[in-house]
Amino acid sequence: MAGSPQLLAATDSATAQDHDHEAVDLNAVEVRATPLAGTAEDLTRPVEILAGDKLDEAKANSLGETVSKLPGVQSTYFGPGVGRPIVRGFDGARVQVLSDGLGAGDVSTVSVDHAVSIEPFLANQIEVLKGPATLLYGSGAIGGAVNVIDGRIPEAATARPLEGRAELRAGTVNDEKTGMVRLDGTSAGGNLVFHFDALHRETGDYDIPGFAESEHAHEDDHDDGHDDDGHEEEGVRGTLANSAVRTDAGALGVSWVGERGFLGVGVSLFNTRYGVPGHSHGEEDGHDDHGHDHDDEEHEEEGPVRIVMDQRRAELRGGLNDIGPFVSLRGKLAHTDYTHTEYEGEEVGTVFDNDSTEARLELVHRPVLGWDGAIGLQWADRDFRAIGEEAFVPASKSRDTGLFWIGQREFGDLKFELGARHDRNSIDIDAATAIGPDRDFDTTSLSASMRWNISPDFHLSFGLDRAQRAPTAEELYSNGLHVATASVELGNPDLDVETANRAELGLHWHAGPFKLGASVYHARFDDFVYLADTGIDDGGPVRVWTQDDARFNGAEAEASWNFADNASGSWDLRVFGDVVRGELSGSGTRAVDVSVPHGDHTHDYTVDLARGGNLPRIAPSRVGGELRWAMGAWRASIGATRYAEQDDVAEHEEPTPGYTLVDAHVAWHLDTASGGAWEVFVDGSNLLDEEARAHTSFLKDLAPLPGRGVAFGVRAFF
Repeated sequence: MAGSPQLLAATDSATAQDHDHEAVDLNAVEVRATPLAGTAEDLTRPVEILAGDKLDEAKANSLGETVSKLPGVQSTYFGPGVGRPIVRGFDGARVQVLSDGLGAGDVSTVSVDHAVSIEPFLANQIEVLKGPATLLYGSGAIGGAVNVIDGRIPEAATARPLEGRAELRAGTVNDEKTGMVRLDGTSAGGNLVFHFDALHRETGDYDIPGFAESEHAHEDDHDDGHDDDGHEEEGVRGTLANSAVRTDAGALGVSWVGERGFLGVGVSLFNTRYGVPGHSHGEEDGHDDHGHDHDDEEHEEEGPVRIVMDQRRAELRGGLNDIGPFVSLRGKLAHTDYTHTEYEGEEVGTVFDNDSTEARLELVHRPVLGWDGAIGLQWADRDFRAIGEEAFVPASKSRDTGLFWIGQREFGDLKFELGARHDRNSIDIDAATAIGPDRDFDTTSLSASMRWNISPDFHLSFGLDRAQRAPTAEELYSNGLHVATASVELGNPDLDVETANRAELGLHWHAGPFKLGASVYHARFDDFVYLADTGIDDGGPVRVWTQDDARFNGAEAEASWNFADNASGSWDLRVFGDVVRGELSGSGTRAVDVSVPHGDHTHDYTVDLARGGNLPRIAPSRVGGELRWAMGAWRASIGATRYAEQDDVAEHEEPTPGYTLVDAHVAWHLDTASGGAWEVFVDGSNLLDEEARAHTSFLKDLAPLPGRGVAFGVRAFF
């Protein structure tokens, strides 16, 4: 019954129960991101899973930070309110963020200051698909996908009439106060199942080890005429101003569950308010050579930039088993209303509205010529509008339609997976503000992977992909000041489809207490789309969307050893590391014409862009280790991750120093006679209080990561 709704539902319910009461074997957890049911251990493609205790320890304010310690996965950073996953060096429009198989419905790919509208504290399970996931989720997943399972629409009856969990926590580094509750229940007849969850979080400005500005940024300020003691005069030591966050989230879902399937509906909201640290219009324009004193004074009065994001979502999901030639059918439909408002002090600056509808249908068919498989159809419609003087992207309507097939078959010790997908993407732009015509794209992706079970303890995997991605409206039509990055961003309406050809070799070995996983990969891109810094400053650094051939090479490994299990407890050691290098694969330079808009006229330039060299903002290499202990009701861990200096930088990009982050976790768990449990926990982060700046962040010179912090609280399971 591979991929059936009943099996998937049972897995979801079991995941929730395991999460509440005991440690989860992550290799044995069912992966929901693919219609063909399988565990992380069984799949031919690389996938990472967070669930159970590991997820509890990793949960953070943003989805990116939550998954950032998985091998090959890091996070963007635009203050504590914004963190989007980076998978093997890819982020933004190349990594799809999903809510149980459907897009999140936000516009976090439009701008680096837009938050992902998924609350990780309410997740049961998080899956990271590494490598192209275009086969399943279209061109927006050419670099990977992150799928969050929250069970907001029930698919199976609960084990007890009413069960759930609650958590209260507080934190020292930012005066955090977070509370959440989740309830799931089943009617007396067993057919009506409901879900409810709610979360509230408040944090203040967070503590930092030293100055907010990096030495490089301070030198630039000094060159611009600031005082030698500018740091102290600006009051930016010890606490990062304008870094507070407030988040509210909640959902209500109800389903009818029968013997052959289910049908459910749900509604949810996500509202977050966060500051953009080190970022106000007065500061940006202070570096503008074309500015005037009275303009600067006016901007300073506007105050710092703060964001208010609000999303409302309605969903319909259903599944049915045993339909003639099909094992199962599963359908999903979601409509999302999203608004992102940027405040400059008390005044509204720019408003981004996004209304989206997405539908997905998956049919798992019975074996054909020995191949189990699934046919899928996906459709999405997006109506995007930006209102305000600094709306650097014009209004647009986008429509994506995709059809795919994925199949698998075993031949003795060999397991094969094949797949194909074709998408039609169209972007209709507002003619009044467009810098180019409407565009239509056709993309085709093909995939083949193999797993060879050499022995019960050792297997090799090999994958080949040909994946395509259509340019986004932001890459095509941006034309003005991008306030979030304090730069002028210019699109290119002539961009073509980018094509990636990827090969990967992986291995997995386990013998008794030892486990080892490793992979190496190479991706060669034709017409890779990237944001290039021109070296021009015209009201801010001028960056242009352009494309050229590129290549990515990387490797990652993880090993664990349960080296003792005796009267002193169970002891585990885990080590991991990852590295990725992204480079343009050409040589020489090419001339690019640049037109910077200024009201009713433009400033025109011609610049030479390098056709070789490093790509910008590539995640640095890392190595980390963790020691875990458990005995009776207690468990604890301590770990450290070393981020290397990133000096493989693009033209006009500054290197970023390396840093080491040390964390620790302690929890005490008590089961109750009624079948519930209590858990008290203490989590420590950046225990060395080290200054850390993420190379992937546009704010790295203005906003370091938080300093030493301790979070503590209590969880209840019932």
